[in-house]
Amino acid sequence: MPLSWNGIRHRAIAFGKEWTGETREAAERQSFWNDFFNVFGVRRRTVATFEEPVKKLSGDWGFHVRLARRVVCLGHVTMIY
Repeated sequence: MPLSWNGIRHRAIAFGKEWTGETREAAERQSFWNDFFNVFGVRRRTVATFEEPVKKLSGDWGFHVRLARRVVCLGHVTMIY
């Protein structure tokens, strides 16, 4: 059953509170994305894969979260304010 906008809003608020202040990017990256997709009632494994290799503009290789079968690539960066 799809979530209502109100349900998504409540999940998003809880997600934001839970992840505020997290600084362990490498340790929590996969949990973050699993929880993010859960905000929308979606299991991450149905729409995204982790650590897909990508060639950077510099020619080096890196890794990204791949979403929706080559539609969008997401990078994961910790922001500390």
